[in-house]
Amino acid sequence: MKHNLSFRLHILALAFCCGFSIMTVELLGGKIMAPYFGGSIYVWGSIITVFMLALSIGYLLGGRWSINQPNTRKYGSLFIFSALLLLPMIFFGDAIMNVIFAHVEDPRFGSLLGASGLFLLPTIAMGMIAPYSVRLLVLSTEHSGQTAGFLYFVSTIGSALGTIMTSFYLVLFFEINTILWVVFFTFLICGGSIAFRSESTDELEITDSNASHATS
Repeated sequence: MKHNLSFRLHILALAFCCGFSIMTVELLGGKIMAPYFGGSIYVWGSIITVFMLALSIGYLLGGRWSINQPNTRKYGSLFIFSALLLLPMIFFGDAIMNVIFAHVEDPRFGSLLGASGLFLLPTIAMGMIAPYSVRLLVLSTEHSGQTAGFLYFVSTIGSALGTIMTSFYLVLFFEINTILWVVFFTFLICGGSIAFRSESTDELEITDSNASHATS
């Protein structure tokens, strides 16, 4: 059994939006931390380290969570959870950075601590979306590699466009919190749009089960 085209396009569009948003938040991280620790390579090294670590954890957790009864409700909840985890950054970002700067003035460790406090949890949640997207699209192991590759292609294109749009345009015309609010509502809309679809991947369990019987 195959998913209909609209469902597949829906998942790919959500993966694109997620990739776009991740890079938007990452680039805004530099703007948020610049008044406290500057824009040196230490600061950007800290931000990139935290994002890469958080995404790796998110990929691991998202892959594990997708094993048991994957469905669109759980998938949509990842977007909503990601949105909610952005709220502390929006409301308390400056307060958090003030506290960290008051206790750790070294730009290396201060920026690493600040990036962890602001970005670690929301980025973990956002990182869970990609592997769950793959699980929803894959219905047979025969095409799993192709499906995963194309989805990560779409997601990475979103990341590239998010990088260009944020750095070249968005930060020039909008305040940081305004952009973060747009990301927040984007995740809410994405989550709500997919959570109520009836598609699931029970067929994959049947396909994998049949394949294992055939090879045994």
